[in-house]
Amino acid sequence: MLAWNALETVFLDMDGTLLDLHFDSHFWLEHVPRRYAEKRGLSFEESFGELMPRYQAMQGTMEWYCVDYWSRELELDIALLKEEVSHLIAVHPHVPEFLARLRRSGKRVTLVTNAHHKSLTLKMGITGLDAHFDAIVCAHDIGVPKENAGFWGRLQGIEPFRPEATVLIDDSLPVLRSARDYGIVYTLAVRNPDSRQPDKDTEEFPAISGFDEIMPA
Repeated sequence: MLAWNALETVFLDMDGTLLDLHFDSHFWLEHVPRRYAEKRGLSFEESFGELMPRYQAMQGTMEWYCVDYWSRELELDIALLKEEVSHLIAVHPHVPEFLARLRRSGKRVTLVTNAHHKSLTLKMGITGLDAHFDAIVCAHDIGVPKENAGFWGRLQGIEPFRPEATVLIDDSLPVLRSARDYGIVYTLAVRNPDSRQPDKDTEEFPAISGFDEIMPA
């Protein structure tokens, strides 16, 4: 599936790719609505119904991924609420071995995430995966999310790469499309970002069910 000998750079997404998306799904669809309901004196159903349109309106924007934005908008301490359910943060199977082999293979391995710094710090502190990367790039430092066509050009300015010798592994189809349109030759999707949900249709992208399928020699 991947010609490792042709690759120099590996870009990896975090949530849903290296980490189980169940944490984020539970957080935004259950934990936040519950805490919002408590604060506002609403039922869970009323809270959920009020929050969903607000979520949908911000998807694909930098604000959607911003802990500080949602803390202001919802008048909740989002970072603290994430800590309340941090026991749900989990690494997908085979990820540590995959990352270790990548480093030994001599590739430049970079985490490229839309996650806010506060979420990134929490998750790296729990998983320890940050030790495996040559660099970690947060979209909040670049100013646009990975779905944005301008992201990859801006990334070149801080983490130079040759698109023809680069692979991006991500669970987001809009992100994979923006990378492909920029010229990144190898784009690989993840079939099961959330372990509690069925496999997703990755449409035009080749996909993996686990990192054991693409281990470097």
